[in-house]
Amino acid sequence: FAASVPVAGTLADTYLRARGITQGGTMSALRFHPKCWHRDEGQTRSIPRPALIAAVTDGAGGLQGAHRTWLAPDGQGKAAVETQRRAMGHLLGNAVRLTPHDDILVIGEGIETMLSLSEAASGLPVWAALSSGHLGAVQLPEGLQRLYIAIDRDPAGQRAAERLSARATEIGIAVRVLEPRLGDFNDDLRATGKEALRQHLAGQIGLEDRQRLSG
Repeated sequence: FAASVPVAGTLADTYLRARGITQGGTMSALRFHPKCWHRDEGQTRSIPRPALIAAVTDGAGGLQGAHRTWLAPDGQGKAAVETQRRAMGHLLGNAVRLTPHDDILVIGEGIETMLSLSEAASGLPVWAALSSGHLGAVQLPEGLQRLYIAIDRDPAGQRAAERLSARATEIGIAVRVLEPRLGDFNDDLRATGKEALRQHLAGQIGLEDRQRLSG
C-alpha cells in the first residue's frame, strides 16, 4: 500500500470509470500500483501487473491488510488471468473503510459494489468486507445506531447478511437489508445509471436517512 500512488488519473481510475464509478480518486483507502506482483496457481514466476490496491483497516484506522485487483494493460477491465483478485494480511473483523461512518453505516462485500452505492448516494458511509465470509464477521463500530447491509444476490451473500444482522440486532443496532435489482449494485449502476439506483435505494432506506440520498 505504501508503494502505491493515489488513484486519480491512473489506470485504476480508468478501470473504476469503466464500471460507472467516478469518485475512486477521492478515497484514501484506494491506491494504484503500476507493477504489483502477480502469480497464478501453478506458475513458478511472478509477473508485475497494474493493480487497484485497497487498504484493509481496523477500528483504530491501522493498516491490517491489502486487497489487490489486477487490471488489464489499458485499465478497461480486470487482467486476463485466472486469479484477478487477492487479499493479504489480517482480514477477519476488518474492512476497506471507503468513507467515514457516523451513526449509520452501509456494509457489503465488494469494493466496486460499495463504490456504486456511494456514487448514487454520496451521503451514505460505505465499507467493503471483501467476501461473504468476512461480511458476517466485520467488527461494528461503537455508537452505531443503524446498519444497512448491501447484499449480493447469491446464497452466500444472504447467509452472511443474516449472520451480521443477528450480531447487530443483539447489541441493539437497527438493521435493514439493501437488495440490488440485478446481481449486485455495480450491475445496477452500469445497467440503469446512478439516478435510477438512487431511486431504487430510496425505497429501501429508512425515512430518517432519506436526506442522505444526495450526490
